[in-house]
Amino acid sequence: MAKTTVVIPNYNGIKYIDGCLRSLYKGSVQPEIILVDNGSTDGSLSLVKEKYPLVKVIEFAENTGFSKAVNAGIRMARTEYVLLLNNDTVSGQEMTACLEKAMDDDPGIFSAGAKMINLHDRNKLDGAGDFYCALGWAYARGKDKPVDSYDKEDRIFSACAGAAIYRRGLFDKIGYFDENHFAYLEDIDIGYRANIYGYPNKYAPEAQVFHAGSAVSGSRHNEFKVKLSARNSIYLIYKNMPLLQIIINFPLLLAGYLIKFLFFSLKGMGGAYGKGLLEGIKLSVSGEGRKNKVKFRMRNIKNYLWIQGQLWMNILFRLTQF
Repeated sequence: MAKTTVVIPNYNGIKYIDGCLRSLYKGSVQPEIILVDNGSTDGSLSLVKEKYPLVKVIEFAENTGFSKAVNAGIRMARTEYVLLLNNDTVSGQEMTACLEKAMDDDPGIFSAGAKMINLHDRNKLDGAGDFYCALGWAYARGKDKPVDSYDKEDRIFSACAGAAIYRRGLFDKIGYFDENHFAYLEDIDIGYRANIYGYPNKYAPEAQVFHAGSAVSGSRHNEFKVKLSARNSIYLIYKNMPLLQIIINFPLLLAGYLIKFLFFSLKGMGGAYGKGLLEGIKLSVSGEGRKNKVKFRMRNIKNYLWIQGQLWMNILFRLTQF
């Protein structure tokens, strides 16, 4: 009986979906697979139905975003673990087995993230776990570094949901992916929540996956992505930081947002970034935003202190990566 269900959100993934699914079936572990289609119009859904009849399919009539899609797959799964996988990936032969082992070896963790390698330049990393800092920046550790970097298993702030395994039963305790995010930073948000509740996230370098990146949005920086990421970055802070923590970090957060505004202004996208920040504030103070705020509990104070240490230390780590 399968221990893991792989959930793949798909939106017009005709270029990659065949390779993604084919690679999953090559390993010694054969997981259940659920594909959640977000209203694709490029024939990718038809290809999956015709070529991979064992894959279970959930169909949405329109693009509902990453979070709603994966939540539907997680709720449908009945296995101990759920592995989220982008449609623009090719899995290493034993990726699923290595991720399962990482979870089995450490029953207290919420998630384990794979070593993500650039699909088009396999000498470079795409990411070795996601990190977050007090400048309000989230980043993929090791991006564009040599592929043999970060070969040690260790704790990370959150796992990149492009290739990560989660303990399914814990979603009922900490909540599912926040559908207000639509896309971008939803994996940082859920990893942040797991840290608050005392469930660490882990990096499992033996599990390897090759990732094309930006297959849906089309580029590393574009107005859609910049605006949505800016909005979600404000919402993420509001949701997860108690008021005192926001006050403590405010000078650094302000500096981080000013730097980002200047960066995107030089790329001609300062307006999109500014609009995203305003939308993030509006979302945070709305009834929906306030409803989703994580309530501070004194019993989690040690976890908040660990998080705060990470927020400060990860600034220095981020600056060394430039």
